[in-house]
Amino acid sequence: MAYETLRWEVDADGVALLTLHRPGALNAFDLTMARELLQVFTTDALEDAVRAVVVTGEGRAFCAGMDLSAEGNVFGLDETQDPTPESIRERFDDPVYVDGVRDTGGKVTLAIHALPKPVIAAINGAAVGIGATMTLAMDLRLASTKARIGFVFGRLGIVPEAASSWFLPRIVGVQQTLEWVYSAEILTADAALAGRLVRSVHEPEDLVPTAVELARSFVVDRSPTALALAKQLVYRNSATADPREAHLSDSLAMWHASVGDGKEGVAAFLEKRSPEFTGRATDLPRIFPED
Repeated sequence: MAYETLRWEVDADGVALLTLHRPGALNAFDLTMARELLQVFTTDALEDAVRAVVVTGEGRAFCAGMDLSAEGNVFGLDETQDPTPESIRERFDDPVYVDGVRDTGGKVTLAIHALPKPVIAAINGAAVGIGATMTLAMDLRLASTKARIGFVFGRLGIVPEAASSWFLPRIVGVQQTLEWVYSAEILTADAALAGRLVRSVHEPEDLVPTAVELARSFVVDRSPTALALAKQLVYRNSATADPREAHLSDSLAMWHASVGDGKEGVAAFLEKRSPEFTGRATDLPRIFPED
């Protein structure tokens, strides 16, 4: 489908390039972009033809944060509601709460996190507020030398959003997270690299090609099912209290893999040829108990 705020392209290897495309507004995040990102990550990116997603910004910014020029509540929230910890759980899927109480950025990052495929951020310029936190749900972050990243909530009198209080400490640790949130400073690409927020720093002209080729290296001659299960295992089991829980889920994943794409993978290895995997990321076995 056509988008107002995004560009979506998929190459022959299934590597999708998603470009935030409001260059006149430094790709600022608004409610239209939020809806369109949800569409991409819950529908378009789930297509079997898509194997991995690279996200970048058009022009000189990645995303300059929330568009603060909107009328009313700029975060799109319903100020007539009076939510409580109990009501938001009870009404999690209630359209009134979905649209008017639940954090807009968080709906996007939960969708990115749930995608059973590699997602890479290519941070080409300014990435502040939701422009920074949306990348935390992506699996890897690469930055241009021109990237500037800021968790600037304190400057606006708001709090870490987009589930960043879950993602960021897992990436950089609690101490670094709190320092960046408390200070609300704008980080250079080198500072983000030193803090382990980004994987690597690149010259501007090399950033997106490097991210795309990295994504390609993840998916060519790889089982979509195995990649999707590996992503589930790493994210879920890194937060478990005991390795026995990891053993239970990876035992199930290994069993299903061994009777599925694993047979073809072993045969291809022994026959010294490229594998022809048939598994799909959209058809995964259940390896965790129902929540």
